[in-house]
Amino acid sequence: MDGAVLWTTTTGPSARPVLPDGCTDLIWSEGRLLVAGPDTGPYRPGGVPPGTGYTGLRFAPGQGPAVFGVPAHELRDRRVPLADLWPAAHVRELTERAAERAALGVPAGVGRVLEEAAGARLRQAAGDARTAAVAAALARGRPVAEVARAVALSERQLHRLSLDAFGYGPKTLARVLRFVRAMELARAGMPYAEVAVRAGYADQAHLAREVKSLAGAPMGALLGSG
Repeated sequence: MDGAVLWTTTTGPSARPVLPDGCTDLIWSEGRLLVAGPDTGPYRPGGVPPGTGYTGLRFAPGQGPAVFGVPAHELRDRRVPLADLWPAAHVRELTERAAERAALGVPAGVGRVLEEAAGARLRQAAGDARTAAVAAALARGRPVAEVARAVALSERQLHRLSLDAFGYGPKTLARVLRFVRAMELARAGMPYAEVAVRAGYADQAHLAREVKSLAGAPMGALLGSG
């Protein structure tokens, strides 16, 4: 599915925080279907025993509202049951199908259920082509005023569009996307000083402050946690 990534994970002895990435997720775990909204800081799941399995479908920034049927800002920093957003009967049917696949021990089978459900919703939704252009421009470090002009909106209109599509305003989205880029570069082994330049920070100290603000920990600790 264009713009979406299927993922699986199993919790270890200590649950790692989920870091902001501008995305929303449809998640299957322990017989439940959940929605994870766009985060503004690290999300630390509590009370999750080691060995808990998760299968999720992660939607690109701006794609989630078409799938879930609500503005992204309503899901910001939240984890909610899918049944709160979709008709209960439909969610029960999906839960039964996913449970059947999970019982076979094949996460890819659960993933196909998620992809089919989300794909059907995307085909029915009327997307806004501007959201992808906004996300791409902000990821390249373009100023908010320039991005607004490029999509023929005022800055106030762009802010409203961003809240609905991404869950937060364009300046926050730009910070999150820059952080994602910095983490990608650092995980690839790039020195922090070069990461700062390549990702668009003023200097390495600026990088360190932003990482701590968005992730709640310094870069070294995040990389050490895998």
